Amino acid sequence: MRKTGQPTINDVARIAGVSKKTVSRVINRSPLLNDDTRKRVEEVIGGLGYVPNPQARALALRRNFLIGLVHDNPNAQTVMNVQQGMLEALHDTEFEMVVRPVDRGSATMLEDLRHFLERQRLFGVLLMPPISENEMVAKLCEDAGCRYVRMGSVVLDDAEHMVASNDREAVRNATDYLIAQGHRRIGLVGGPHGFRSARERRAGFEEALSAAGIALPRSMVAEGNYTFESGMVAAERLLDLTPRPTAIFSCNDEMAAGVIHAASQRGLAVPRDLSIIGFDDTPIAAHVWPPLTTVRWPIASMARSAALKLIADEGEAEVEEPSLFLSTLIRRGSVAAPPHE
Repeated sequence: MRKTGQPTINDVARIAGVSKKTVSRVINRSPLLNDDTRKRVEEVIGGLGYVPNPQARALALRRNFLIGLVHDNPNAQTVMNVQQGMLEALHDTEFEMVVRPVDRGSATMLEDLRHFLERQRLFGVLLMPPISENEMVAKLCEDAGCRYVRMGSVVLDDAEHMVASNDREAVRNATDYLIAQGHRRIGLVGGPHGFRSARERRAGFEEALSAAGIALPRSMVAEGNYTFESGMVAAERLLDLTPRPTAIFSCNDEMAAGVIHAASQRGLAVPRDLSIIGFDDTPIAAHVWPPLTTVRWPIASMARSAALKLIADEGEAEVEEPSLFLSTLIRRGSVAAPPHE
């Protein structure tokens, strides 16, 4: 008597003439396949009535079908944008997302993260900045046998483990735009210590001023921490200067909104009295008045690519996910020529 049972992934692979990895990619809706292969495997799956068993596969892999997001970021909108991109990549797959905030200043951060990886048995993890900039965290993931991708403002790792943006160049271009409007007294609301993005964006700002022969007094730099409130505090300091800046570049949109609010409280009109540029192009940029000129940071696209890197099987890739994403200046109503003096 012939033994009967449920068809397995091995049966699908054998009949379709492909590897188990390819079958897994079809099941997980991976884009790293051509249409003919996908169609052939799907027809075999349908013909056999094969139903994937995530529990059995997880047991065999000694991993759950969970993709982790690890962050220590004070900007909730940034974290939400990353989640959006990851969820787009994981849609219609067997994978789910789990979010883990950490405290990079904690003496037990690495140990806590190690316990998290071991307890959840993650398939992979996306590391957001500034956690992604910590080499010990990347090594921890590697030692734990957990796939990882690092997100950053510069290239931090090889292409398989990295998605990066061109923050320095993008801010240099944005500052050039202010200079082209005729601004010479340009203030900076910088980002928090410990963030590579803050350093890269300040470097781009300084490079643009230097190339134009514009001095940057220390008094024209005020530090923030990527929050609305810190943008207000920084703006108060810059607007107390005599003469005050005619333009301010803010290292993110939240702080730029704080700058606009502080200027309004002083009776200054944007952009008539003060031009402002932000960074991120989060919804707040379009909702403030006037709408904020800003650098569009493609963070959701970066997160989507990172998640696809994590769930893609090694080898057999016909299309590789990009690792470098370009930020672009979005011109709205918050920039004009400086007022006549």
